[in-house]
Amino acid sequence: MTNVAIHPERQKRVAKSLKFYSIAAIITGIWLLVLVVEMIAKYLVFGSGNEPAWFSFIGPAHGLFFMVYGIACLDLGTKARWEPAKWLTTILAGVVPFLSFYVERKRRLEVKEAFQLP
Repeated sequence: MTNVAIHPERQKRVAKSLKFYSIAAIITGIWLLVLVVEMIAKYLVFGSGNEPAWFSFIGPAHGLFFMVYGIACLDLGTKARWEPAKWLTTILAGVVPFLSFYVERKRRLEVKEAFQLP
């Protein structure tokens, strides 16, 4: 992006959305890793049906955080005026273990540069 001045109010809105997105991406990534460990333990260690009862909370928790992550992606994408393909790839990064961390960092750096954020 060229060195065009970004209105300070827009910078504030984008910075706020970027922070929300970054937090949501990290939490979603962590819960996805917890879900992967739970699935491995459920099917390889305990055998299906013999797992601890609290395992049943991990999937829904990840689902809840993934929905928040999707909202955060749409919020940031709208304010940063992303193309729909960028929205989609960013949201889908939340379903591949470790990818949400990589994409979060990439998007954070892109948005900071584009909107001249500290």
